[in-house]
Amino acid sequence: MSDRHRAAYIAFDRFPSTKGSAVHIRHMAAELFARYDGGLLCVLGGGDLPAYQREGGVEIVRFTDVVPNLLDRAEAFTAWVAEQLAPHRDTLELCHVRDPWSALPVTGPMVYEANGLPSVELPYAWPMVAPSTLDKIRELEQDCLRRAAAVVVPSYVIEKAVVDRGAAPDRVHLVPNGADPVPAGSPRPPAAPGRYLIYVGALQAWQGVDVLLRAFARLADLTDLTLVVCSSVSPNRARPLRRLADRLGLGERVMWQYTLPHEQVAAWLAHAELSVAPLTASPRNLDQGCSPMKVWESMAAGTPVVASDLPVIREVLGDDGRLVPPDRPAELARAIRVLLEYPDAARQLAERARHRVLTWSDVRHRLSAVYDRVEGH
Repeated sequence: MSDRHRAAYIAFDRFPSTKGSAVHIRHMAAELFARYDGGLLCVLGGGDLPAYQREGGVEIVRFTDVVPNLLDRAEAFTAWVAEQLAPHRDTLELCHVRDPWSALPVTGPMVYEANGLPSVELPYAWPMVAPSTLDKIRELEQDCLRRAAAVVVPSYVIEKAVVDRGAAPDRVHLVPNGADPVPAGSPRPPAAPGRYLIYVGALQAWQGVDVLLRAFARLADLTDLTLVVCSSVSPNRARPLRRLADRLGLGERVMWQYTLPHEQVAAWLAHAELSVAPLTASPRNLDQGCSPMKVWESMAAGTPVVASDLPVIREVLGDDGRLVPPDRPAELARAIRVLLEYPDAARQLAERARHRVLTWSDVRHRLSAVYDRVEGH
């Protein structure tokens, strides 16, 4: 018989994984479970992850059913979460959720962590989704946001989006992402090339990696420079981009790294000449912009950042990075070239940016204050 838990953290995300979302879940759930002396963690499984795991006072249960259709899988996950919560109904004091599928089965006090809105993101994973389906998902989001005791958002951009969907403004709390500083003198990755730019993250179209590849093709005269793509997804997902790199004649100038453990990525960032975040000017980034983990971690590594000039990027970087209009390879290439030609200026940007970074301890302190308010009500 499992413990009767006082807290639960629920996410329609695979955990652990090499994605930034998993880093976020680890820290946020740790704050919740530290407050309540343990709890129940309900997440997606897969691969060699066990369906059940115990870590001290925390029980980790993973949804392992194979359901190919995304919406069918989300519906099945909701029903499964309801089963996991049922034994704890009388003792649960707080549930922290990351999405509407996780929120639906919750009946008591709930903190809704809005890192993204499925009604905005779903068309990128499922381009043929019907408008009527998106309308229903939008209604579901609105219902979950309205009944949450608190809504946690990582940026002002998504704060506006959740308020527009019905979240009470006085219940919305800004808790940005964070990153812990990379120690000076961290070892250089053995496989790292001599001079390299770096991109870290997933490879969806809105990430703009295709824009970066086209920009890098314009730097062909910099023959000693390599582009390292540290992808958080598998090689299969990179095939279209690899074909684009071949068509652009980049060949050996691009190094592809896949699903590196998160603790290894910091060293790759720390030894790069520049980190690039070429986000596109898409609804995914403009209407519900998050707080890009790749930018926070680059800043914490002391690596200069070249990024798209979007509200969510300006919110994180301020004037301490080189911002360029999104979706313009020529301007991105020009900005990269300028910073490479003026390394002292690049280092000054990086040093200022490093001082802007919130550590995960800072982030957890802000989240704890949200929990205080919920408990006070």
